[in-house]
Formats: sequence, C-alpha cells, structure tokens
Amino acid sequence: MTSISNVPSAPKVVALSGGVGGARFAHGLSRALPGESLTVIVNTGDDFEHWGLSISPDLDTVMYTLSDLGDEARGWGLEGETFRALEMMKRYGADTWFGLGDADLATHLTRTEALRRGETLTSVTARLARACGISTRILPMSDGPCRTMLDTVEHGTLPFQQWFVKHRAPAVRAIAFDGDPAAAPGVIEAIDAADFVLIGPSNPYVSVDPIATRPGVRTALSKKTVVAVSPILGGRAVKGPLGEMIPALRGEPASAAAIAHHYGALLSAMVVEKGDEGELADLPKLSVHATDTLMKSRADALRLAREVLAFAEGLGAR
Repeated sequence: MTSISNVPSAPKVVALSGGVGGARFAHGLSRALPGESLTVIVNTGDDFEHWGLSISPDLDTVMYTLSDLGDEARGWGLEGETFRALEMMKRYGADTWFGLGDADLATHLTRTEALRRGETLTSVTARLARACGISTRILPMSDGPCRTMLDTVEHGTLPFQQWFVKHRAPAVRAIAFDGDPAAAPGVIEAIDAADFVLIGPSNPYVSVDPIATRPGVRTALSKKTVVAVSPILGGRAVKGPLGEMIPALRGEPASAAAIAHHYGALLSAMVVEKGDEGELADLPKLSVHATDTLMKSRADALRLAREVLAFAEGLGAR
C-alpha cells in the first residue's frame, strides 16, 4: 500500500493519545506522514511527583515510542533499561512501587530542573523530543496540573498512578479531575488547522477525557471530522482495566459500541476490530471501518495507521 507520506499534499492530522496503545498508533502515523503533518496531543492527567521528580508517564511513553528508543514488547520505558538506582533506593527505604529505570531518570531530572527554572511543560517536551530525534510535534494537553482522581470501592479516592500502579487498578465508582487548566499553547490551534482528528486506541476515561475536557478543546473538536480507533476488541480490552471500567461506569458491557456511546456526538466515525461492526448498528449515522486493529509490532501500527488515514480522508470534512 502506498504511504500517504509519498502523496504531495499530505493531510494535517492531530492525534489524541494516552500511553501504550495511543503511542503505538502514533508511531504508525509518524511513519505514514511527514513530520510537519502530524501533531500528537498527549494526556497529562497521569502526571505526578515521585522522589521529588516531575514524572509525565504518557508523554514519556509517546516520546520513547516515536523515537524507537522504547521497549517495544513492554510498551513503556526504554529498551535495555536497568534498575540499579531503584534497587539502591529500596535499600535506603524509599518508596519503590513506581519502577523508575536508570536511563529514564535522565528524562525526569531534565524535566524537573527545567520546570523549576520556570520553563513550561510544552517547552521542555519539545526540547526532549528534539534531543530524541523526533520530528513529529508532541504537545502536552496542558502546562498546568489536571490530575485524574479515581474513586475506588476498596481504597477511596486515589490519584491515577497510585490507583493503576501501586494498587493494580481496583474497581472504580467514579472519575474526576483535580484542576482545570487551559489547554497548552498550540493545542487548540493544531486542532483548528487539522484536516481531521484521530483518537488512538486509548482508555477514553483516563487518557482521552482529560484532553477533551480542557477548556475549548471539545468545541474545537466538534468542528472537525473525528475518528476513534476502538480500544475494545471482541468485548475485551487489549491491555489495562478498561474492560472492567466500562460496566462499572456506564452500566453496559465492554464493547466498541460502549466506546461510541461514551464519545457520543464528538465522533464522526470509528475504526473497530473485524466482527465488532455489528455492535454499532444502532448508530447508523456513525461511519464504521472494520479491520485488524491489534498492533503486535511496528509494522502492524504502520498498516493500521495507513488504513485509518485513508478511511478518514475518504470521509471528507464535516
């Protein structure tokens, strides 16, 4: 299949991304499009401070993935990472539930120092991405804090990383966001300039909603063709707790249809796993493309990206 990057007038595309699934999809898009044609807007609701360091897990996952420095099999962290610092911190009695790798520490040290000097998260993200050889524009959703908080049955309200990593994603009753900062500089402008917006196969509640609820973002998205790749395949999440979250938060089974219901009028179209398209029969106005959406490799991500781009271009502007 011919890459869209070989087409003289490649579309301007914005991708909304959380961590592993969104990052893999963004990697495919970054190989199918010229660097200047793609902007990836990344969730920062997961950001937190650990050992005095400013950690941005989804930004780092996207950056490591797009630079080919990441651990492809694991989906997060750096290839060939070691954990000697973590082992020594454990000896010193530090809290080691969040596994920071030795090379990964360089990213967090650089970010933390920059933020303490007054540099914005947008600025330091761009600098880190350039240092990693990335031509794609990566934007945090905001320069200010907007923390994803989960009301759990077992532990009460937890910030995202404690819920997901420390406590292994216990059952959730509700989700809220602590803080309501403006969208980061360039976010609204990128959406306004895009030919269409793609939502990667990320968790809609904790990866995409934090982005979409930044002031002005939903209004900007409502003016665009928005295509989502379903993170639910055959009634199950590829990775993570989404399969259990949907029944708890929506009162319906996990399915591609549940994802469509959640996004509602924001969506113009969906890309779903083959066999799941029948679930969307009650949404006749929603354009649907069914294909193999599982990304086991970078080649899979590129193939899926090309299919989604071709599908989105065929829809035309809203």
